[in-house]
Amino acid sequence: MSANPFLSIVIPVYNAESYLPCCLDSILAQQFTDYEVILVDDGSTDRSPAICDAYAAGHSQIHCLHQANSGHTAARQTGVRASLGTYIAFVDSDDWIAPEMYARMCTAARDTGADIVHCNYISVMPHKEKICGIPFPSGFYDKKRLMETVYPNMIYFGTFFVFGIAPNLWNKLFRRSLLERCLFRIPHDIVVGEDGPVTYSCMLEAESVFFCDEAYYYYRSNDSSLCHQMDVKRLIENHSMFETYEQLIVPAARPFMQKQLHYFFVYQSLLTFVPVFRSIRETSGDFRRLFLEECDNPYIRTAFKAVPLKDITGLHNKLYAACIRCRLSGLFKLLL
Repeated sequence: MSANPFLSIVIPVYNAESYLPCCLDSILAQQFTDYEVILVDDGSTDRSPAICDAYAAGHSQIHCLHQANSGHTAARQTGVRASLGTYIAFVDSDDWIAPEMYARMCTAARDTGADIVHCNYISVMPHKEKICGIPFPSGFYDKKRLMETVYPNMIYFGTFFVFGIAPNLWNKLFRRSLLERCLFRIPHDIVVGEDGPVTYSCMLEAESVFFCDEAYYYYRSNDSSLCHQMDVKRLIENHSMFETYEQLIVPAARPFMQKQLHYFFVYQSLLTFVPVFRSIRETSGDFRRLFLEECDNPYIRTAFKAVPLKDITGLHNKLYAACIRCRLSGLFKLLL
């Protein structure tokens, strides 16, 4: 590794003792060697801090930082601040990567000068694996090609709900100067879905992107992970997320993004409303008041008016959407 490595790999760590060695071993097995690893222990209460320290003590390219628990976004921001690489990559501590991942992606970055390099990934479930790709041809995209091909279909690809570009940060390399313009504008209170505003704002700011057609990243799909835990706080997080999307993407300046954001806000709301309000119903919470407040949120109200019910897949989703659009709290409660 050089004094100023080509690549910095930032890994937020929180209570990942069962998976962290596999993750770190896969990075140490990389064919590419001009990298540093920044581990950010985000206030873990298991053996993760000791594992981080042990790997850092045994490998000069691994550095470990410890901080009080502040969330995934704060940990990523801490790691990027401490990093030195020209390009930045992220790996989640419960995932792992193929040995050739960064050799292929960093070669593409060097050869083409792309601001972002994107690869496919493999979703690893308990009984199967699924390759997750993109609907765009592989190769180099300059700004003109991005404007014509990718941007109009980046968040919503025409089927409810299919992304054109998955929001994940961890299957991409970002030029440092580009990432820094976007990452530090993300509030720490977005606990789920925080990747999207960074990914899409970086894509829009990028002058060029290179798409690899291979899958190098192994994403561990875990039903007990954070993204499956739903409570009332998720409603407030949605508001913050929607506001952040609007601030970073600025659809008034990029009108081709407005429809995509409306479809995404509807999708995200449906994803959240059902489990959260089911929980409120079961705990005898103030169901009607909270439901109507959510329906009247300007981001939610505007999005549900803009998206035709016929474009929403699934009968239950259509019914839920109609209830939200028309503020029918009693029917929504009955449907749960």
